[in-house]
Amino acid sequence: MDRSNEGANDRSKAPGADFLQLDLGDAPPGGLADWLARRLRRAIADGRLPVGSRLPATRVLAAELHVSRGVVTEAYRRLSEDGHVAGRGRGGTVVVAAPVTARAPVRKPAPATAPGGLFATEPGADVFDVLRAAPARIDLSPGVPDLTAFPRAAWLRAERTVLAALTASDFGYGDPRGTPALRLAIAHWLARNRGIRAEPDEIVVVAGTTQALALLGRVLGDDGIREIAVEDPGSLGVLQHLRHTGLDTPPVPVDADGIRVDALRAQGAPAVLVTPAHQFPTGVVLGGHRRRELTRWADAGGFIVEDDYDAEHRYDRPPVPALRSMLPERVAYIGSVSKLLAPALRIGWMIPPPPYRDAIVEAKRYADLGNAALPQLVLAHLMESGAMERQLRLLRTRHRRRRDAMIDAVRTRLPGATVHGAAAGLHLMVTFDAGLTGSGLIGSGLTSSGPSDADLAATALARGVKTQPLSWHGQLPHPPGLVLGYAARTATEITEGLAILGDALRTLS
Repeated sequence: MDRSNEGANDRSKAPGADFLQLDLGDAPPGGLADWLARRLRRAIADGRLPVGSRLPATRVLAAELHVSRGVVTEAYRRLSEDGHVAGRGRGGTVVVAAPVTARAPVRKPAPATAPGGLFATEPGADVFDVLRAAPARIDLSPGVPDLTAFPRAAWLRAERTVLAALTASDFGYGDPRGTPALRLAIAHWLARNRGIRAEPDEIVVVAGTTQALALLGRVLGDDGIREIAVEDPGSLGVLQHLRHTGLDTPPVPVDADGIRVDALRAQGAPAVLVTPAHQFPTGVVLGGHRRRELTRWADAGGFIVEDDYDAEHRYDRPPVPALRSMLPERVAYIGSVSKLLAPALRIGWMIPPPPYRDAIVEAKRYADLGNAALPQLVLAHLMESGAMERQLRLLRTRHRRRRDAMIDAVRTRLPGATVHGAAAGLHLMVTFDAGLTGSGLIGSGLTSSGPSDADLAATALARGVKTQPLSWHGQLPHPPGLVLGYAARTATEITEGLAILGDALRTLS
């Protein structure tokens, strides 16, 4: 019996359903089941209902459409007879096949830079996306901790504890600066680990270092600051984000004691970004006399952005105090959990100096109204419970073993290379005195007839090893080299990867 007319008298009660935006006004008089079946077939054909998706329960869809349940049951029966859906008992009615007229899946456009040409030109805005997507058996990219060590059990326990204590109002909009619990936990963490005394109200929780740079770039630009000097060599990623905010990024050379403050003065930029605890990528620590010089430069009106990206990962000595602990009025301090837990959490913090604090909070408010609250509260629980210190101790032990394995492998497989920055961090910088050239530097205009560190990185990638050429991270001429991450790979993988790099270097030489 065709029950497609049942419920026709109810059609005026509601215009339709949220599911597939079904509008009962589109149905012809009579034949409701036939109309519904056609609409469902069309959704399966064009991919809106892919194989494996579950249809609403008959009583639920009937209630939303204000028709009898028999109308929906009849439409589902017709789709089942066609072979498009099947009943799964408690699992409901599931799409099991698409018609032959189904639209071909939409292919994502290829990235702007193909992996094969990744190292052939100056790195573009998508360079790290392309590098991450490039297939490789052994990834020695810098900047990533051991993600397999993420404390899943501790995170789940903390999440359950946090959820049990939340009230309904805690799920509403919060303070754009971040939850009070996390800002307090960060204040305690920085006091214990970085020698920084800051009140929770001085701290702004951000979506990682990248958002902190974006907010600072906007605020500094509004204050008339159009350039911020950067260490050279220095992080390409940081350089890209600063430039995206509209700031110029003049380079200041780095030597064995850190950034050259005399060159900073001569350059004349009103602001500078530094990584004093563990300079990226060289690994040097800002020397005591340079810290004093930089302090005098700031006292004379300079503004410092301190990127404290991995200062906790020290192996051979305690971390030096943060500049922010010495210059609270002239330093914007930035940190995050990307190197402590995982970049995917997108949680960081900034302590802007008083003149910029309100402007930073305002910029954060209009950017996103604040980070998601639940991950903040879970992280606060981990920080205050001691779980973060336990995680850091575990990582230090594991990372130290892997660092040692990489140093040994460099000595064995790259005998002409020099290792830099072994006392801390998640990466090593390796430079070559012979066999390669320093070509490929950003904006240097250099040309060379010999192979470059970019050629070495390209050859290694073709053989299944992923790394970054030092020339990516410099605007000034530098010796050729590589930046090698060791934290996310086992000792065996590191040894194998360096063997492949050694073979690639000999091929180019």
